Amino acid sequence: MLRDIAISATAAIALAGHATAQDVTLPSTIAVTAADVGGTSYNQAIAIGKALQDAYGVSLRVIGTANPQAKVAPVRDGRIPFSIAGSDVFFAFEGVGDYASPDWGPQDLRAVALVGGENCLTYVVAGDAGIETMADFKGKNIPWVVGSSPLQANAEAMLAFAGLTLDDVNLVEMPSYGAAIDAMINGQVDAMTTVSTGGLVEKAVAGPRGVDYIAYPHDDEEGWARMREVNPHFAKRVATMAAGGLDEPLECIGVPYPDVITYSKDHDLVYNFTKALNEQVDVYAAADPSTAGFAPDKQMMEWTVPYHEAAIEVYREAGAWSDELDAHTEALLARADVLAEAWAATEGMRDSETFKEEWMKMRAEALEAAGMPVYFR
Repeated sequence: MLRDIAISATAAIALAGHATAQDVTLPSTIAVTAADVGGTSYNQAIAIGKALQDAYGVSLRVIGTANPQAKVAPVRDGRIPFSIAGSDVFFAFEGVGDYASPDWGPQDLRAVALVGGENCLTYVVAGDAGIETMADFKGKNIPWVVGSSPLQANAEAMLAFAGLTLDDVNLVEMPSYGAAIDAMINGQVDAMTTVSTGGLVEKAVAGPRGVDYIAYPHDDEEGWARMREVNPHFAKRVATMAAGGLDEPLECIGVPYPDVITYSKDHDLVYNFTKALNEQVDVYAAADPSTAGFAPDKQMMEWTVPYHEAAIEVYREAGAWSDELDAHTEALLARADVLAEAWAATEGMRDSETFKEEWMKMRAEALEAAGMPVYFR
């Protein structure tokens, strides 16, 4: 069953026995994947690592990666127990986009933390690009990050808000998120979809072009409907935090970021890591305010990826879990089972040149038969 989560090889690290008054016991070293060096999740991981080192003597080894699949693959393969990832985990869980391939399919991942916050997902645009709303994107140069279906889908969804398509802009291929930010600073592109906080956005703020942030007015129901046709996991959020500051609160997009995920079925490892994140949140949030959303009462627990049962235990003990969240999780686990059964039926056809199209059709048929929303076709 898809609910049986693969053991991470890193869980084999001998527990160092670093116990504290909080009764947290963790390995002496824990590795995590994160974004590019300087990216939001990388910087957050560094702040978290300092807090865990001081509290428990744990060394958090942070591995920066160039694209979403590079974050997830080592965790899937059992080489690293956790990823501090982004909304790409939604695509991975569903087996769509770049994950609709013979090497991937719907992923048996679970959430440890789905971080809320006072920042948001939006387009950061160069201050001299003449862009004030999404309608102004027509004819502009925007990056197309190769191998990142989430960033590509974000671009497509945000353009749809204004009734635009990819044909209305000039796509400039980029190898990574960090390269796309550099390209905006250097004048090669005019904007980049991103979280409004983080070191690389700060870098753009300090660059020669400056930055502005695009709003997605919450009363534009047609725009939001078009956007959600592409990315159904987008929620409304009012941001008060952004690199360089905001003149006023910004109506924009909320998705959990980062999303700490695991494939591990080592209950003790996941339980203790989750507990450590919760117990030290005030410490690392003082060093990096963007991490405040790791607190149990600020997380987006009703999102589209199920929490790990050990993490749920921690949140229940903290008084942040409810019967309604149990029901939500059961629905997601049932969805995971349907996707897993559909994927198993593709075993003999994964060498097909039309595999992606065939899988997406089988996926849609299975979800429809189970009375579940399809989201992607």
